[in-house]
Amino acid sequence: MDIRVAVQADLADLARLLWLNAGPDERAKQSVEAFAVDIGAWWNEHADSHLALIARADEFAVVGMAWLAIVARPPRPGDVGRRSADVQSVFVVPEERGKGIGSALVKAAAEHALHLGAGRVTVHSGRKAVPVYERLGFASSRQLLQKVPD
Repeated sequence: MDIRVAVQADLADLARLLWLNAGPDERAKQSVEAFAVDIGAWWNEHADSHLALIARADEFAVVGMAWLAIVARPPRPGDVGRRSADVQSVFVVPEERGKGIGSALVKAAAEHALHLGAGRVTVHSGRKAVPVYERLGFASSRQLLQKVPD
């Protein structure tokens, strides 16, 4: 298995994985081909803040992805380039699950974020995946809170 940062040539594969990861109601709104066009435009608009990592099972099949949002933080004295990162939209095709691909993607994304200078890496996880993230070194924090719309 090969994990690497995605490039523009990977957009069709990323669109397919994002489309597969969506619910049936969302998929019914747009074909994967039309969605790929939208992803291309989104990719160009967000190239400075988002990147994706992909996992290939072989030289042809992209079987998983993890997105990484890099967020600039207000500067502090001596640290003008502060950043944080958030792992997003981790997905592995169902037939490849249970092989450690998701964990490898998350680990690679977190390491890449730290290499880019992120002071912290966060993830918003479903309950079932919490133990996986904990095994990878993520920990719950009472200081990291969220507000959802009413």
